[in-house]
Amino acid sequence: MSDLRKIIIDDQEIEVDPRLTLIQACEQAGIEVPRFCYHERLSIAGNCRMCLVEVVGGPPKPAASCAMQVKDLRPGPEGQPPVVKTNSPMVKKAREGVMEFLLINHPLDCPICDQGGECDLQDQAMAYGVDFSRYREPKRASDDLNLGPLVETHMTRCISCTRCVRFTTEVAGLHQMGQTGRGEDAEITSYLNQTLDSNMQGNIIDLCPVGALVSKPYAFTARPWELTKTETIDVMDALGSNIRVDTKGREVMRILPRNHDGVNEEWISDKTRFVWDGLRRQRLDRPYVRVDGKLKPASWGEALAAAATAMKGKKVLGLVGDLVPVEAAFALKQLVEGLGGSVECRTDGARLPAGNRSGYVGTASIADIDDAEMIQLIGTNPRVEAPVLNARIRKAWLNGATIGLVGEAADLTYDYVHVGTDRAALESLSSKEIGATKDKKSIVIVGQGALREADGLSVLAHAMKLAENSNSKLMILHTAASRVGAMDIGAVTEGGLTAALDGAEVIYNLGADEVEIGEGAFVIYQGSHGDRGAHRADVILPGAAYTEENGLFVNTEGRPQLALRAGFAPGEAKENWAILRALSAEAGAQLPYDSLAQLRQKLVAEVPHLAAIDSVPENAWTAVEIDSLGEATFKNVLGDFYLTNPIARASQVMGELAAQAAARAAAPMAAE
Repeated sequence: MSDLRKIIIDDQEIEVDPRLTLIQACEQAGIEVPRFCYHERLSIAGNCRMCLVEVVGGPPKPAASCAMQVKDLRPGPEGQPPVVKTNSPMVKKAREGVMEFLLINHPLDCPICDQGGECDLQDQAMAYGVDFSRYREPKRASDDLNLGPLVETHMTRCISCTRCVRFTTEVAGLHQMGQTGRGEDAEITSYLNQTLDSNMQGNIIDLCPVGALVSKPYAFTARPWELTKTETIDVMDALGSNIRVDTKGREVMRILPRNHDGVNEEWISDKTRFVWDGLRRQRLDRPYVRVDGKLKPASWGEALAAAATAMKGKKVLGLVGDLVPVEAAFALKQLVEGLGGSVECRTDGARLPAGNRSGYVGTASIADIDDAEMIQLIGTNPRVEAPVLNARIRKAWLNGATIGLVGEAADLTYDYVHVGTDRAALESLSSKEIGATKDKKSIVIVGQGALREADGLSVLAHAMKLAENSNSKLMILHTAASRVGAMDIGAVTEGGLTAALDGAEVIYNLGADEVEIGEGAFVIYQGSHGDRGAHRADVILPGAAYTEENGLFVNTEGRPQLALRAGFAPGEAKENWAILRALSAEAGAQLPYDSLAQLRQKLVAEVPHLAAIDSVPENAWTAVEIDSLGEATFKNVLGDFYLTNPIARASQVMGELAAQAAARAAAPMAAE
């Protein structure tokens, strides 16, 4: 490409895009430049001065490499490429000076600071700083902020890099933090001492390069070098965020995000990050059987025998819950259908078309949102249903995209055109021949709230027609992590949930805690927590939670991802597929595999695209037949962001956040 520019960095000549900053050019050359305030996903502040480099032939002082672009460099006297040095005596002296200034007021907290061992300030002071201080004056101290139950603050340690301010303002869409004062009185604060009202605030803990912002629930519980780190997948929503689960012994101590540009970039929601205390509470750790109306502890043999006896010769229905890996759903489907029953994964009543992947996944990938110019939301509140996806929509809006909404009005952290709340608004949109937007990159995002009513399929048909008319891609935004994978293996019953429940004598409930099961049916519950499903059960089989078994999850864009086991299930609880395999032998309909690897071979033979881990398959477009729409208004599916599943309901932190959110929503307004 002719528009690349040559540049020499530390005697190494490379060609780079002239729009890059010097710090990015150094990264491309494989040269590390220290930084505190610069972050790839935030705007440039240029205020920590740690990334100073020497520009040869430029000004006689070092330049901030994060704020200077390659195109601003002047060539040499004979037109030679510009020369940048990152390790000259001038740079070394400048870095030592900057580090010395940063440490003037920094407290000697390292032995008691939670950031110890993974602190940028520690690492860079070691690598680039000096080993003495010339300052004998008393250190400055600051008052700590109360940002709520998630983020603990130690503002005396703050180096004013402003990453937290930029994140909350730009990515989370929250205008509650800023810097006040000047000179040595400058401090980061929250305006009017507000606690943060965002479901993505935990990300500022990762962004803080020092120990000024640390995790309140994790505080003083472990050191990073004691933890076993496992890279896995989140199941709190259907986005499939890439996470790292840190365990100490068999306890999960914290959950951190992993970078994946195609899914969650490097952000995760607060539910994903702080739900880990729910993995310790209200766990099912042994089987139970109901005797004379009361649940009594039982051995595995007794529980499996009771379940198998109940299932024989009866009309069995299998329900697939929201947090179930594909393997367990597949094993349940094979077991129940082998006994002549049926399986249903659409436990919220969503009218998703079986076998039509363009109808229950769509054709858009999450990354398509980045450069979309028009985004139409239908029956969804992405801020609650998928906060990280919502941050991506906000990024598109900041880049000039127009957002439209058909459904309940809500604060989505960006401006949108509110088209209407009912079916008529959707019908008028889908019936228009849209000329002007045909050349634009546009996406139609349909939420589960649009598909739950009786006319859900017709709503989907109109959304697909709108996508066709406007040349848009379609995305179905799911709220259940297991839904797309279960739809892929065909865990559906003709006529949906109501038809499935009708006449079922035995219900095998695989972690579906949001379903009301009436009297009469015999219920076998397999799950990890003593939640609603377990209260209704006649036999309880304790299963593993998502951090305790290897599993496959397919996210809302149809990308299969592998979740890896970070710890072991408590007590006598077992992996979900293994329980179903053991029960199948007891029920006389033995499943043809003895290991997870064999199960996956059978699974991939039936659904080949599940073998393509971390890639989004192309879905052939199959339009859904248009039927008449009802009169209903669109209702969003999640009223409460924090208490959506059994793990979250067992978490004290989530309970506290839900109570705070409810109190904030009910706060009386002062009369003007």
